[in-house]
Amino acid sequence: MATTWRAPGRVNLIGEHVDYNDGLCLPFALPLATQATVRQQRGDDVVVRSSGRSETFPVSCDPGDVDGWARYVAGIVWAVRRLREDLPGLEIEVTSDVPVGAGLSSSAALECAVAGALAEEVGVELAPHELASLAHRAENDFVGVPSGPMDQLAAVFGDAGHAVLLDCRDLSTRRVPFDPAAEGLQVLVVNTHAEHELSSSAYAERRRQCEQARDLLGLRSLRDATVENIGSLDDHLLRARTHHVVTEIARVVDVVKVLDAGRPQDIGGYLTASHVSLRDDFEVSCDELDVTVDAALSAGALGARMTGGGFGGCAIALVRDADVDAVTDEVGRAYADRGWNVPTIFAARPSPGAHSVR
Repeated sequence: MATTWRAPGRVNLIGEHVDYNDGLCLPFALPLATQATVRQQRGDDVVVRSSGRSETFPVSCDPGDVDGWARYVAGIVWAVRRLREDLPGLEIEVTSDVPVGAGLSSSAALECAVAGALAEEVGVELAPHELASLAHRAENDFVGVPSGPMDQLAAVFGDAGHAVLLDCRDLSTRRVPFDPAAEGLQVLVVNTHAEHELSSSAYAERRRQCEQARDLLGLRSLRDATVENIGSLDDHLLRARTHHVVTEIARVVDVVKVLDAGRPQDIGGYLTASHVSLRDDFEVSCDELDVTVDAALSAGALGARMTGGGFGGCAIALVRDADVDAVTDEVGRAYADRGWNVPTIFAARPSPGAHSVR
């Protein structure tokens, strides 16, 4: 007997680097997903297999015991063991078409697929929020990535035809209508293939800077900051970081209003403003992302921005159906002119979240 779950990657439409500041985010789940099959076996080991690779570690693993990609799976085993101490030996088979290191949350897709399948297989009941919380705890406390809760919540609560408004303070969610195809639009995802590593020192540094600004302002989190009180920060770098967080949360609120009103074609300016803020105030963009955004806009995209943690990975562009070829060609030409590797470009549509595969 075995249990299989499928969990998607995600694109964050807007609301970047605000999840760990108790902010608002608006991701949607991708059709690209990770599938995990879990079966019990004799012994005290966990055997994980994926794409011809195999790793073995003890069920009783602790943080620091497992390295490499398998540590994400080990983190889930560790977290589930806190709910059921007598876990048996396990075999876990993983397949995925979510690109790794592209800023599309391949790690959360892996965590949520394994968590759903493992919990069901061993009889641990998890409500959706509990599943997302368990996966997030595994990434923070076992793997050691200081990420916010957005990725796991997006993987669990994704829904076809909708983005998901996430309030990262109280972890509440709301479906927001977003069906680009119905309006003659496409969200193009451009994988720059530039290096992307969320556990890098730069990502952790941005989080520390936000925490420092929060403390100097005497706030519970930067969610409570305003444009008016940013000026009380003496450090120009902390002012810039805080300015991004404050204005990005406001952009999420505005985009949700526009989508609720049924006007997805009107969100492009907010997407571009988000990229400018991430590039200039938060400094998490890179040449490949900036060139992608500029090329897409010059070819007719309604809006474009980097998505994900930054320092590489992917950008998105909101494009009318009639302009898809022009945008795709212009981005490819811009890369060729600079001697860069050819980017991978695909259209993304809001898709279902984590679920059992029967």
